[in-house]
Amino acid sequence: MSDGVVHSLSIGELSARTDVPVATLRSWEQRYGFPSAAREAGRHRRFSEGDVEDVLQVKRHRSAGLGLAAAVRRVAIDSGHGSSVFAQVRRLHPELTPRVMSKAALTAVSHAIEDECCARAALPRLFGGFQTSEFLRASRIRWNELARTSQVTVAFVDVASASRRNEAPSALMEIPTPAASPLRREWFVICDAEDLPALLIAVELPASRPRPDGGRTFEMVWSADPAVVRSAARVAAALADDHLPGQRSLSDLIPFDDPAPASEDLRRAGELFDRVIGYLDRTLGRRESASRPDAGPAGA
Repeated sequence: MSDGVVHSLSIGELSARTDVPVATLRSWEQRYGFPSAAREAGRHRRFSEGDVEDVLQVKRHRSAGLGLAAAVRRVAIDSGHGSSVFAQVRRLHPELTPRVMSKAALTAVSHAIEDECCARAALPRLFGGFQTSEFLRASRIRWNELARTSQVTVAFVDVASASRRNEAPSALMEIPTPAASPLRREWFVICDAEDLPALLIAVELPASRPRPDGGRTFEMVWSADPAVVRSAARVAAALADDHLPGQRSLSDLIPFDDPAPASEDLRRAGELFDRVIGYLDRTLGRRESASRPDAGPAGA
């Protein structure tokens, strides 16, 4: 295979090695995309030795009391499939609805989450994706203030500006991201707190030509579902540990147990907020276009 991993096991052999029935493995693959099979032209699904260990790890998590969905998410994160917060959260939670938004609208929603986290969340675990040092510099005062009341506060930035982790528990920790990392295209705020979970995760959409900063667009998902926010925090913590090996593990700070999922009332409130975001984006988009001298197709 192109990824260098040998996929030589049939689903029957995977079943025999893990003592999980073939029908169950197929059900997991259909519902969760796990285990992820490799396919070649004219051949059946094939699995690797890594898939054997992943399935066994799901069984261990299940024996420890985790639900199936939580166990699958935990193994997918621990296995390090990919280095993108956006991609991993979308894969783990396909129920999230992506929305294309302008930078102005993303800024407004990000500030709302940050302000609520600062004002109300008790000892949150906070992760932010800033792409470059320029964007972190514009928000440093806000994030230094957030770090004063957070259990841990982490910022992903470019290699040139990132510093080693400060051992002080209240300090803003900067995690270096290489130029080739997908994180350099991502924008996220993850507030993992028992009393105020919330996240916004976005990836910048490619453009056929350079755009002014105000004209940048992103594909975004957001959630206040405690289970979604918790798994996103695990993804971010695991990536931070990958980028700074040998340091104190941030993954150890994320609670092992999954919180209860969102209530029906919270889901309805989320649907309303999603509609508000849509109106906000259209309003800010019109203002941004009207204020730009290059507004219109030529400056899009």
